[in-house]
Amino acid sequence: MAEPLSFQQALEGLKAAGEATRLRLLLLLAEAELTVTELVDILRQSQPRISRHLKLLAEAGLVERFREGAWAFYRKAGRGPGADAADALLGLVDPADPVVARDRARLTEVRAARAAAAQAHFARLAPEWDRIRSLHVAEEAVEQAIVEAAGTQPAGTLLDLGTGTGRILQLLAPKVGHAVGLDASPAMLAIARANLEKAGIRNAEVRQGDLFAPPFVLASFDLVVVHSVLHYLDDPAGALRQAASLVAPGGRLLVVDFAAHTQEFLRSEFGHRRLGFAPSEVAGWMQAAGLDVIAERALEPPGGEGDKLTVLLWVGRDRRAGRAEDRNREVA
Repeated sequence: MAEPLSFQQALEGLKAAGEATRLRLLLLLAEAELTVTELVDILRQSQPRISRHLKLLAEAGLVERFREGAWAFYRKAGRGPGADAADALLGLVDPADPVVARDRARLTEVRAARAAAAQAHFARLAPEWDRIRSLHVAEEAVEQAIVEAAGTQPAGTLLDLGTGTGRILQLLAPKVGHAVGLDASPAMLAIARANLEKAGIRNAEVRQGDLFAPPFVLASFDLVVVHSVLHYLDDPAGALRQAASLVAPGGRLLVVDFAAHTQEFLRSEFGHRRLGFAPSEVAGWMQAAGLDVIAERALEPPGGEGDKLTVLLWVGRDRRAGRAEDRNREVA
């Protein structure tokens, strides 16, 4: 339950939202992360006017601004006195009010345009991805293994490093309180954002950033996932060390990647830097980063074909709060 606001906090929140356009902006940003251009399309007002109102809302702590490449996104603040004030104010507004309903209908149009653009980009990539997927066990089996590896232990926060299309967020967000996906590519983030909206997932967000310099507080996530990322990197050990630094005491790191293989075309045609990893290699990096490896699993290709890929999963637990019973390694 939110803490009561001080007199000054309540006054600042009311002053910031106490104008028609700003209240409409706040209602929209509680529904979705939006750019200034999208808000201009919805509210049919000038860009300078929208930007000026957003600045006032941000200064009052009611909304947050974050950059993604050349774009800036806004959303309702997620925490703090400003977020509490925004929630209290929004709770007073009838969602069936004609003004609110009209803005929401225009928001639906913006979301549809986003989804169409993301789908077009995804369609261009799909043939290449299908070629790689044909080399290993069915994607459904990999996803089931990821869900099982995540376990049934409640987790408050999830971070998916290299989130791509946001598929891991879709799989695991229902198991956590709040989920964040990080990716360097604005195009992939657009796909992820559209996929999350299509799936109706409201407790997940995506951010642009470098996984070697992630924009997050250290030791702040209960579960960190690195799925099909390490083989693209020059320094996979460094990336894993960085990922481990974001795991909260007693939290877990789940890594999914290929076993060592000889498919050179993945380097020349798909940009892979490493042709998979030995199980002991990733496990060693985890241990050096302060994690106990509590589970490993191998998903062999169908029929054991030698020219196919084996998918490996590793689960490490931060040993600062590790428990003896969790250190029993499971090998499947």
